[in-house]
Amino acid sequence: MKTIISAILITLGIVVLAYSGLSFSTPGKPVDFLGMHIATTENHFISPVVGALMLVGGIVLLVVKPKGV
Repeated sequence: MKTIISAILITLGIVVLAYSGLSFSTPGKPVDFLGMHIATTENHFISPVVGALMLVGGIVLLVVKPKGV
């Protein structure tokens, strides 16, 4: 399980860093104005810093061994 999570973190970190961040849109709150229905969108951005943190976190998770109980 730990290996799968670390692989996902490393992959996502590399993708975010390769594209210098990711931007995506989500549906926003619809607006009704004078009988017209206007759809809106909200733009979001994932910074390359977050990608670097995901990459480092995945590597650390993969390399660090759990302590024996």
